Amino acid sequence: MADETTDKSTTDAPNVVMTKGGIPKIAPSGYRSPYDQDWRVLFGLTMTFVYLILMGLYINLQVGWLEFVRLKVELMGSFLEGAFAPLAFLWLVIGYFLQKKELSRNTDAMKMQFVEIQKSAEQAVLQSEAIARSEVHQRRESFLKLAELVRTQLGQIVGLLYLSSQMAEGNEHHVPPEKMAELWTSVGRDDPEVFSREMLRLTTLSSQQYRYKLFFGTEIRDRHTASFEHSFERLLRTAQACDEDDMITDALMGSAHGSLYRRIQQVREDIPEGFTPGVYDFDPDTREGDVPAI
Repeated sequence: MADETTDKSTTDAPNVVMTKGGIPKIAPSGYRSPYDQDWRVLFGLTMTFVYLILMGLYINLQVGWLEFVRLKVELMGSFLEGAFAPLAFLWLVIGYFLQKKELSRNTDAMKMQFVEIQKSAEQAVLQSEAIARSEVHQRRESFLKLAELVRTQLGQIVGLLYLSSQMAEGNEHHVPPEKMAELWTSVGRDDPEVFSREMLRLTTLSSQQYRYKLFFGTEIRDRHTASFEHSFERLLRTAQACDEDDMITDALMGSAHGSLYRRIQQVREDIPEGFTPGVYDFDPDTREGDVPAI
């Protein structure tokens, strides 16, 4: 077991190679230097060895080692220069082909690095898209939790608006306290839009003049109406920021709160004759003199 571990660690150990500057570096697995076991190097070594033997035989047979040693320096230099010129040319050619092979490998390595960089860039794009989708999902989750609180707040505002008109002493159609208590219970329990539906029912059955009085008949009603519009518009803007396909926005506008918001906008834009915004010189609860709705 111990031998197997030793063999595995030796096999998996990184390759340490020497650069041209004599600096060791770790090469990737499977790396082989162009100078390792290359047939050109073996050929050059073989030719060099054969050439040295032949040159030695030439000196021994033609000149003699004693005569060769006694040669003058300039003559020996000229002889050695001419003798080793073929070897120098041989290794120059071998070095050229070895460098060409190394450059080819470096080019392949750079191509592989370029491919890896492209893959990394594509992965980064995918990660950024995933992060963006996750952020949108989180914004939607946060919005849905917030929307429930805002819907309840809107229901309470409309409840106060409904209370100011339907519980007024001058209202000919006074709402019984029992029904009002039931409506408030529904708002706090599970139906924050019950008052909005009641207001929509009233505006549908009322004349243009009385619709204006429901929303803008007194300073308190005017303030409640403005508060409802402001809160609903903020909710709508928040929904649009996290709703790419407008599904949440359409759902909000199709709800009772959204329908009441559009009805308020219609009443605000189409003010009946004889009424001035901010002026409350009329009976806000009577329906005398109202023109029936067409």
